[in-house]
Amino acid sequence: MNPLFGSSHIARRIVTAAAWLCYLFLLVPSLIVVPISFGNSGQIEFPPREFSLGLYRQFFTDPAWWGSMVQSLVVAVATTAIALLLAVPAAYALARSELPGRGLLRGLFMMPMLVPVIVLGLGLYLQFSNWGLLDTTAGVVLAHVMLTTPYIMISVMSGLQHSDIALETVASIMGASRRVVFFRVVLPQLGPAIAVGALFAFLMSLDEVVVAYFLTGTDAMTLPVKMYSSIRWELTPVLAAVSTLLTVLSLLIALGIIALQRKTEAHS
Repeated sequence: MNPLFGSSHIARRIVTAAAWLCYLFLLVPSLIVVPISFGNSGQIEFPPREFSLGLYRQFFTDPAWWGSMVQSLVVAVATTAIALLLAVPAAYALARSELPGRGLLRGLFMMPMLVPVIVLGLGLYLQFSNWGLLDTTAGVVLAHVMLTTPYIMISVMSGLQHSDIALETVASIMGASRRVVFFRVVLPQLGPAIAVGALFAFLMSLDEVVVAYFLTGTDAMTLPVKMYSSIRWELTPVLAAVSTLLTVLSLLIALGIIALQRKTEAHS
């Protein structure tokens, strides 16, 4: 046996084992939280002595918890819609045009990914306090749009790399305007890439806590901020039910992203 082949085979086994250990380490908290969420509504205990849906009923009937969930969904939907309107045309323009300084513009769009989130939160807090946007839904949406737009742009740019530019050329030769080419030729090819970016933006907005903690108060509090505040001031077993619901929702969105990515790869 070739010693190099044997050593590389062992190295792959070690990497695979390390990856599975990391997966198990990340999975263990969920294996504890999920059973707790079906336990007694009076205290946190693992394993639970009796199983019930009391914590879930408490979550859906408590205006503070349910109101924060609705607020998070409203913010996530608005963020996704606005970020799509900004990111898709911007990604197409940067990918297809010959604008001078295109690399600089791309770097500016990607800047929120490079700056630490806590720095962004503090900066937005100072700026929004002058604009009167603190503790408002509009303020949180605006901040989340800034955070999620780069990720949608990356997904769309990746889709543009796999799209057939010849179709755009043919449409232009046949007399189609740039607007018609964009809406009738480009967008249909980018459907899966746009859907992946939208799901990712929705999930990011739904789970984001640091920036929202800087910007929200009692009026515009999102669910992650409510959970963080509850951990600090009033540790309640309802947190287990909320965490389970968010975990299931995040898992479904992640599975949707994986399915769309495979669809994109199959068409490329």
